[in-house]
This record gives sequence, C-alpha cells and structure tokens, in this order.
Amino acid sequence: MRFLPVNRQAILVELADLQQTLVLLASLQAQPIEGVQELVPAARTILVYFSPQRITAAALVQAIAGRDLQGSVQRSDVLVEIPVHYDGEDLAEVAQILGISADEVVRRHTGSEWSVAFTGFAPGFAYLSGGDATFNVPRRATPRTKVPAGAVALAGTFSAVYPQASPGGWQIIGVTDTAMWDLERDLPALLQPGYRVRFVDAEKTIAASAPELNLSLSKDMEIESGCAEPAPEKECAALRVRATGLLTVFQDLGRHGQAGQGVSASGAMDQAALKSANRLVGNASNLPALETVGGGLALQSVGENVVAVTGADAPLTITTAQGQRWSAPSYAAVALADGDTLTVGQPVAGARCYVAVRGGYQVAPVLGSAATDTLAHVGPPALQAGQLLAVQPAAHAVTAAPELPPAHLPAVDAEVVLDVELGPRTDWFTPEAVALLASQRWQVTPQSNRVGLRLAGDVALTRAITAELPSEGTPLGAIQVPASGQPVLFLADHPLTGGYPVIGCVAPHHLDLAGQIPVGAWIRFNPVRSFEELTPAP
Repeated sequence: MRFLPVNRQAILVELADLQQTLVLLASLQAQPIEGVQELVPAARTILVYFSPQRITAAALVQAIAGRDLQGSVQRSDVLVEIPVHYDGEDLAEVAQILGISADEVVRRHTGSEWSVAFTGFAPGFAYLSGGDATFNVPRRATPRTKVPAGAVALAGTFSAVYPQASPGGWQIIGVTDTAMWDLERDLPALLQPGYRVRFVDAEKTIAASAPELNLSLSKDMEIESGCAEPAPEKECAALRVRATGLLTVFQDLGRHGQAGQGVSASGAMDQAALKSANRLVGNASNLPALETVGGGLALQSVGENVVAVTGADAPLTITTAQGQRWSAPSYAAVALADGDTLTVGQPVAGARCYVAVRGGYQVAPVLGSAATDTLAHVGPPALQAGQLLAVQPAAHAVTAAPELPPAHLPAVDAEVVLDVELGPRTDWFTPEAVALLASQRWQVTPQSNRVGLRLAGDVALTRAITAELPSEGTPLGAIQVPASGQPVLFLADHPLTGGYPVIGCVAPHHLDLAGQIPVGAWIRFNPVRSFEELTPAP
C-alpha cells in the first residue's frame, strides 16, 4: 500500500490492483475505523475522507496499513440482467483492436458475468470488472462531446453503461433501454457495488422474457407550493420569481454519504455565505437557500416575508407595487411587504449571492438534500421565471443582527491567492511544472461553472509520468491537470472520480473563496504543504 496526501481531511490509498482494492474496501466496511467519514473506491485506489478532530492522518495510515489484503471478496447474491442492442458505433473498431470479429466481441461480452467494482463519474455509472480476459480496450483519443444515455461501453478492462447523456471517451459497443438511474426507486442506482451483472443480446432474447424495466432516467422534482388549492396565493407566504438571472438554483450544505451510488455532495459554493443568510433570518444554518450567479435575480413577495442576501458584493434594490424604489443592505434581514420586489444586481466583487427567507423554502429534498447538482442532474431544477416559491411558516420571529460582509472578495480583474496542499499525484509532474504551478498566475476562463474553474496560463504544466491514470476519487478543491496541461479546479459539482492526475488541492479554508472567483479573475496558488508520501510507523 502507498498512502498519498490529499488534504487535511482526506488521504488516498493506492494498491497493486483492483482485487486488493476490493479486499481492503470490504475490510474497511466490515470493521470501520473511528473517524472515517466516507470511502470512494476506484480501480486501484480508495479515497478516504476522515474527521481530523477524531483521528489524525498518521493514526489513520497506521490503522489501514495493518489490514490484511490476502482475503477474497464475497460475491453478491444480486444478479442484474441488462438486455443490449449491440449496434454501437465503435463495435467494429473494438473488434479490430482486439483482432476478433464483431460477433465474437458480442459473444464474449455476454458470455461473462461482470461485477460492480465501484461507482463514479456520474450518478448510476458503475465500473464493471471481471469480463473476458480479452477485453483491454483503450479510451478514444478524442472524447465525444455527447454519449447517449444507455450507451454500453468498454474502456481498459472495464465495461459500463452511461446513465444519462454526457461527454465520454469510452468505446461504445451497444445501447440498452434499462435505466441505470431512477429517483422513483428506493435505491436510484440500479447497479450497486458488489452486484453481479450479465449482459444479454436483446436481438436473441424473446421479448416476453425480458425484464420489464420501463424506468425514467430522471424525474423533475416539483417545488411544492405548500398552499392547498384553490386557496388564493396571498393566503400563503411565498416568493414569485420575476427573473432568474444567469442561473439560480437551490443549495444547502450538500448530500453527503452517497458515494456508493456515484453521487457527490454538491451543495453551496460558498457555504459560509449560505449559513450567514439563514442565520440572519432566524433559520437553521443548513436550510436550503437560493444561489444565484451574476446579477438579474428578481423575487416578488407574496404576503409578508423577511429575507437576507449574502455572498457576492452586489447592489440590492427593493421596488414596491406602487413603483417606489430604494437600496437594501446585504448581510442584514430585510422585510418585504406584499408586492415588494427584491432585485439582485451585477456583483462588483465575488460571483454568487445567497437568498434565504425566514421559515425556509418549501422544496422537496432528493436523496436527503435540496442541493442542485448541475453536472449529475440531481436535485430540484433551476428556477424559472413565473415560478412560485412557497415559504414555510416561521417557528419564531427572531432575526439576527446585521453582519459585516467578507473583506477582499475578488473582482473581475483581481488576483486571488489560494492556499494549496500538494498531492496526491504531484510526483506525476516534472519539478519544473510543480514550481510553475505556484510561480505562474492562471486566469479563470468563461468555460468555468459549478463543476469547476477552467484555468489558462501562459505555460502548460508538463508531466513526468505520461501513462494513463486509472480512474480514482477526486475531492472538492482538486486541481486536476488534463492532457492540455491547463489545470481545472474542481468545485461543488465535480465528478466523484476522474482519470487525470491531481497535482494539488485547494486548502479547505479557501474553498468558499474559490467559489466566489468570477470569470476573468487571476489565481495564484500558494503551496502551504509540500508533497510527501505518508508512511506507517515500523
């Protein structure tokens, strides 16, 4: 085992192969270590999240190093059959790569029993191992911008089914109508770690014997009005969306503990701002609030409400039903009379504002959270103009005193310094690249969003190890470096696993700041911890 630093709340355990990874995973699940919060297994690694208040990294390494890797993994009793139409656009190319016929590819794909090794990339995306020994297929040189939902594909020694349309570089050999992800099920992900999987050639299967799995891939979560029809709107406190701005979504502190279904935490980009907004209106700090990027959000009060806006430094305007207008303060509770409209202007510093309402919004949680994951399409949909956001009755009327807004929020042309902890794959880069990460400034490009900040520098980062990295867990704040050498800083909606090396991770105390950096700003990375492999005591 190798133990690689990630950040102060996570380490990466690297093993010799998938079998050892699964054995260690089973051991850690059967006999949990006090303080470990979540495990993200991958092809040859396990990303271990832990609470530094309950266990130190050194103690965690020592505890894991003592586990026996010589055992075997017990096979699951659950067998899932997946009918496939083997007409994928890469089937002929895969056959050519393997030196066999297309029919033989199908025969070998259906002739083996696969098992779910781990999940990641997207909700319901399962990495299946144990197929025919022939299968070792390279990813496509240029990934597709869109792989259709239900695509059955190969990459390396793994097979998988894409649960939804998404970019991807795997070789497509067929398609299935079976839904990999459906929020109507008790377990939305059809394939859970350890499940056995058998692919069936749909063309050779009698239709009547095929499992009836007419499952939708997604379900729009409707926001409940909270008002019994046909009661008039004004009998129930609410906010009417008059304009949404660039993007406005519900966010809370995230949905943790769902790695087994391939679901990352998501949640507010600036969690301190979210907590402040709730605190100002007297809510519990973890209640959902609105996160809006840029300016343009307009909310009209239906009945009387108390709101607070935090986060980016943006002008706030109140307009009455009679057309009177005045400025409102941020980081303070603001009373809205019936018909008043709150408008959030374009931020002069920072990128995202948070709007909480006293009592909290009535919004249906998905997997225990109201956070909207824009990459995975999990959670309530983005707000639309005309939508009515019902408000829960306030348990009490206490509001907090105004707070001071954060100092030094980044403006569009500002230079932001982010502390970085090097690892886990710093040693995959040349010493010159590691030095360049800190010495060069990086500009945030327009391709940035809640998934991550795409950065551009004058000189690209070069790798010392050019081999393909097996997929492994990627934490919030990871600085991943694709083949272009231009880094991507992963934010709240990042994928659970990734296939490019992570040179370092933004320190947890600067994650909220990273979530407020606007497009066009510049970033300098300040390494606060050098890369050093963790070793157990002798």
